[in-house]
Amino acid sequence: NCPADTEAAELWAKLTSLPKERILFCSKKDNFWEMGTTGPCGPCSEIHIDLGPEHCDMQHIPGHQCAVNAGCARFIELWNLVFIQFNRKLDCSLERLDANYVDTGAGLERITAVLQKKNSNYETDLFMPIIGAVEDLAGKKFTAQLGNKTDNAFRVIADHIRTLTFAITDGVSPSNDGRGYVMRRILRRACRFGRALDLHEPFMHKLVNVIVSNMGDAFSEIKDRAEFVESVIQAEEASFGRTLDRGLELFASAAQTAQKTADKIISGEDAFQLYDTFGFPLDLTQLMAREQELKVNVSQFETLMTAQRERGRAAQKGTSLAAALTGVQMPVTDDAAKYETDSCGAELLGWIDAKGFETAGTLADTENTTALVLDKTCFYAESGGQVGDGGRIKTTTAEFAVEGTEKIADCVLHRGKLVSGSLSVGDAVQASVDSERQATMKNHTATHILQWALQSVLGDTVKQQGSLVCMDYLRFDFTCPKALTSEQIKEIEDKVAEKIHEALPVTTAVMGIDNAKKLGAMALFGEQYGDEVRVLAIGAKDESDIASAFSKEFCGGTHVANTAQIGGFAVLKEESISAGVRRITALTGPGLIEHLMDRSRVVDELIETLKAPADQVAARVAKLLDDNKKLKKELKSGGGKSAGDALAEANKLLNAAEKVGEASVIVGQLPGVPVDQARTAIDSLKKKAKSAAIVFGIATDDGKVMLLAGVTDDLIKQGVKAGDIVKEIAPIVGGGGGGRPNMAQAGGKDASKLDEALAKAKILIAEKLS
Repeated sequence: NCPADTEAAELWAKLTSLPKERILFCSKKDNFWEMGTTGPCGPCSEIHIDLGPEHCDMQHIPGHQCAVNAGCARFIELWNLVFIQFNRKLDCSLERLDANYVDTGAGLERITAVLQKKNSNYETDLFMPIIGAVEDLAGKKFTAQLGNKTDNAFRVIADHIRTLTFAITDGVSPSNDGRGYVMRRILRRACRFGRALDLHEPFMHKLVNVIVSNMGDAFSEIKDRAEFVESVIQAEEASFGRTLDRGLELFASAAQTAQKTADKIISGEDAFQLYDTFGFPLDLTQLMAREQELKVNVSQFETLMTAQRERGRAAQKGTSLAAALTGVQMPVTDDAAKYETDSCGAELLGWIDAKGFETAGTLADTENTTALVLDKTCFYAESGGQVGDGGRIKTTTAEFAVEGTEKIADCVLHRGKLVSGSLSVGDAVQASVDSERQATMKNHTATHILQWALQSVLGDTVKQQGSLVCMDYLRFDFTCPKALTSEQIKEIEDKVAEKIHEALPVTTAVMGIDNAKKLGAMALFGEQYGDEVRVLAIGAKDESDIASAFSKEFCGGTHVANTAQIGGFAVLKEESISAGVRRITALTGPGLIEHLMDRSRVVDELIETLKAPADQVAARVAKLLDDNKKLKKELKSGGGKSAGDALAEANKLLNAAEKVGEASVIVGQLPGVPVDQARTAIDSLKKKAKSAAIVFGIATDDGKVMLLAGVTDDLIKQGVKAGDIVKEIAPIVGGGGGGRPNMAQAGGKDASKLDEALAKAKILIAEKLS
């Protein structure tokens, strides 16, 4: 029921110089646009360009004829005009819209390719600077040939690093779920294509500056966050790189097995192991399978994934009473009082137990956790990083202890246990929040001041990634490429303390979201907000003064009325929680006082133990640690060879090394040399020899063996890999191990066969090099 767009066809002929034979009617698939099964839609005019018969990539297919929408690369779409004039209804019928619109879109890369007379988007100046940087890193050339596997790797890497740079700049960091997992899949796919270019070390992060150089003037935000983006990508690359080579080995084995089967299918078990153990997304495994004309048993993979999810759900079963409410229509709880009071009267509407929502009868169970539902409440339900309130719900004859509060849709659940008496639906109750709520409020307001202080010290590139506010402490996660220095932490603490001591008013106001944004209120990236939002303004006297507040954020939590009520602030810990994301844990109010008292007691104990005044304790401890380090060093050097001796032994092996072409094959024992010194020796020999494959064997006094291997980058490209060498020779000495292509390590139990293992290493290296 999609009518042919004769109106547009007539106008193209009337208003342009196009001959009629170039104005084509195509099917609904090609010339009707709709975003979903329902909603605004309409016919469209696609503008195609004929690049010439030499661009057809399907000439080898018998019977192929070049035509628009025929699948070959001769005709490409440059532009699309969508005439939004219909609404698609649920019954699939179309109705005319009261107002009509034109939605127009052009392919920037395609237009650029045509203007610059290039054969593909990737040969334009939008991509070639990135591809050039990859050429420099890989030592290989991009030939711009279709179907060339090496060229395909260049294209994928260039496309993916651009996507990653912009997405991470906008706040989407790689993770295990949602859009973060899409980013992780894209990055890991690019890393795997790096192997096709013999790039075995993290390299993607080195391309971020190329994107910034090319596009930073148009998109200043990628300039501002370049260091952060680089650090996130580098950390992700390093993490995946540790398992990528081992995963590729498993895939090679699985593919070899699949090639021998009639249906050429990699098993779901192998695909799942690649995902679960080595971090290979399913689409990456499918991509590698297609390259070898294989398929993946996706249904078997999904069965294993489902089983894993069910095990996870089973482990969490019972942690939330909300699980019993599937499909149940819950009442609305009026919780406006949470901002006004700690106590209010209410009516008991029912409770939730394992059976579901009970709206009749009497509750007398004092053993199991239950959740009461009231018509109104002063309890804050867990949301926005703030934990739910605890407290008491009482009648004249019964008492219910609230351990936590959560919200399902617009219904507040008061989770806890009946302490005494019994409750009946319809009872008038008194709800009272514990006094500990005051500590939570202090921590929550301090969290907002902390974000302001972080941005003041580290810059506006700091973005909130999550938070937790409870009675005992506050926790704040934020984007930052590296650890904070002690000086930065002190400056942040001082800034927060300054705002506390200024005794500034804390004001809240509900307003339209557009107005809130105009006033400069910050929203948490990725959160969904309605048309009206609650704004917390610290430093504003009242609603009319919000623009003057130093901190303005969307927030539905509970807060103190004045910053002086926070009492004090101290950072307890600063740490990394993922690539490019740091976490600060801090204390205020009673929690801070208790912490300071505990520290005071520790200092008193040190004063007593060291027999030193308080102002000399730090210096005395530092001296003890320094003395201890010197003693350890002396003991270590006395029990084995020095670093100089280790290098001398290694140099002897270098001088006696066999040569295969320009490569030195350095294999031998380093008796009594510590492992860390042996690694240092390998790094030293790599630099001296320029081209070398190195294997050291170290026999220990207890009859055990350590094997270490190192290979220079040029030999890795020839197939000599340290991980492969130690994996094959370690069983000879009764052990096992592995590692990266450039450095690997293994252990063994039988020192008597060390010479045999080293002889085998020489043979393996010679075979590869020959």
